[in-house]
Amino acid sequence: MIFQSIRMAFESITANKIRSFLTMLGIIIGVIALVVLVSLVSSASDSVTEQVATLGTDMLTAMVLDDKGYPLKLDDLERLSQHPSVGQIAPLTQMVVNAKHGYTEEKSTLYGTLPSYGEIHHWKLKQGRFLRTSDVDNSAYVCVLSIEAWEKFFGQSDPLGEKINLGGRDFTVVGVLEEDTSLMSAMTTSVKIYAPYTVLTRMSAMRDGISNFIVTPNNPKSMDEAEETLHSFLMRRLKNDENAFFVFNQSNLMEVVGTVTDMLSYLLGGIAAISLLVGGIGIMNIMLVSVTERTREIGIRKAIGATKSGILFQFLIEALVVSLMGCAIGILLSFGLLQIATLIAKGLITFNLSLQIVMIAVAFAIAIGVLFGLYPAYKAADKHPIEALRYEG
Repeated sequence: MIFQSIRMAFESITANKIRSFLTMLGIIIGVIALVVLVSLVSSASDSVTEQVATLGTDMLTAMVLDDKGYPLKLDDLERLSQHPSVGQIAPLTQMVVNAKHGYTEEKSTLYGTLPSYGEIHHWKLKQGRFLRTSDVDNSAYVCVLSIEAWEKFFGQSDPLGEKINLGGRDFTVVGVLEEDTSLMSAMTTSVKIYAPYTVLTRMSAMRDGISNFIVTPNNPKSMDEAEETLHSFLMRRLKNDENAFFVFNQSNLMEVVGTVTDMLSYLLGGIAAISLLVGGIGIMNIMLVSVTERTREIGIRKAIGATKSGILFQFLIEALVVSLMGCAIGILLSFGLLQIATLIAKGLITFNLSLQIVMIAVAFAIAIGVLFGLYPAYKAADKHPIEALRYEG
């Protein structure tokens, strides 16, 4: 009986192809909205979470907003690093300089930091080495290039030992970083170069004042203790003024990203669900028209023995088939749109079709087919056979 009802449903759909497609269109649009929007948000969330994880979730970022006339120095950070809960510490300062090598000249961002900065971020080198402690102690004019800086100033030639002029001073290139393909890196377009922190304090007006540094715990389990230690250190150093500094726990960013994306998923999913409901109303309207057009057919079937439940089941199956066909087309189109979005993103984000959201879309389609097909099916099943046979519409 089920297979016969499905066969009759397909016959009815193919007999009115254009009308059937227009009926499905609301479901197709609703499924695309649900699948594509939620998949975009989910994939973007996964990508951002992954990128944040590569930066390190066991990391604290401290920013000094007001040093109270007593600027932080490297010696202060050295004392902080002696605490058992604290692992590595690395200050970071930056300035935009005019970089020049040969005939190539480009505005670049010059970062001043310590060797620990590269270790904290697990950076790998394509050539040479990263900064050393001796470079910092001796304020050596050496630098490490990002892959973009290497290609910009040296093409594919070996830069090690070569000179590059940064802000009017000659630096010796000692290393080149591996390519950073992360989304975070793609968001910054400037050419990046790294030098000893002590060199930048000489070049800039900041001198020895440290306003930005990162801290890692001695082990992941001591993160809370390390954060408390850092907070206490800054409170003592900055005259108990909590407004003079800001400490950010990187792991909190993961929670914020998760909360925001969950809210967006629910919001966009709700909007898409409304689209599906509109599609369901379209199915109900067309099914009611179909019941009216096929009144004599219903009368004949009842006259030769078709039961009320059989008629109801047939029209319900027809509404369900229309809804599921629209869902299938919507899922296929969604897959294509997500592939196009991935190409547009140029590998920064891969937009995947989630099996979970596909199952939700199918469940919605079934529910809508049953919900909005039930009333037309009941009307068809409730028709009196004699009155149906007399119908002249």
